[in-house]
Amino acid sequence: MSDWIHYLPVRWMALVLFGFAYFLAAVVFATVTVLATGERAKSFKAVSPGMITVPGMIFGLFVAFIAAQVMAGNEHAGSAVSREASALRVVTLLATGLPAEQQAKLQLQVRRYVEQAATVEWPDMARQTATFRTTPVALDEALQLVVTMTPPGAGQQTAQREIISALGTAVDARLQRITISQSQVNPVRWWCLHLLAVCELLAIAIVHCDNRLTSAIALGLFATGFAASVLLIAAHDRPFTGQISISPAPLLQIMPGEPTKQ
Repeated sequence: MSDWIHYLPVRWMALVLFGFAYFLAAVVFATVTVLATGERAKSFKAVSPGMITVPGMIFGLFVAFIAAQVMAGNEHAGSAVSREASALRVVTLLATGLPAEQQAKLQLQVRRYVEQAATVEWPDMARQTATFRTTPVALDEALQLVVTMTPPGAGQQTAQREIISALGTAVDARLQRITISQSQVNPVRWWCLHLLAVCELLAIAIVHCDNRLTSAIALGLFATGFAASVLLIAAHDRPFTGQISISPAPLLQIMPGEPTKQ
């Protein structure tokens, strides 16, 4: 599936995909109608109506298989973002048990990390160019700050350990969401899906070649189902791309406020 389609609003994506499906059905209808003359018409009518069922069933199973993969990817992506936000929320809550200066520094680094994720990483994930080869500077500095602390009391020592654990969880969740952002339905599956659709359209047109109205209605119905299936998959194919995508809202909701200046 072409990249530009994924960036379209859903209504325009639907217009393009439904238009393509109806155009494909019209081409098949016109081709079979022109060819269904004389001896060829007799040969077409000899095709068993059961041939409509076979590619239709395979097409349905293929759509279900791809849709299940796509929806599972979206669910995992949403879970990764929620887990990352939850871990950072734990960090900001536990930071209140630290000395005021260290608390302010830690919350500032969390804020910078969230801002970078929302303004830099999210657009990169939408373009599938995000990388996890380097950790954001703000997260590195937050980890270094916590690791180098020497808490005087048992409570602060416990808070330090939990903060380190939560930051580790945030790092792991970030890696997961970036990995998922690079996933998509590969071109081979798209080609196979379209090939099965063409086979089904041909089977419908050939079986009903002696009745143009019936053929047109049947082709239109299948083209509608085909377009709806492709729209569903394409709209969710890339979890962080397009109008229906996972936003950084969970991270922004837990972002600490600006530190109060004394």
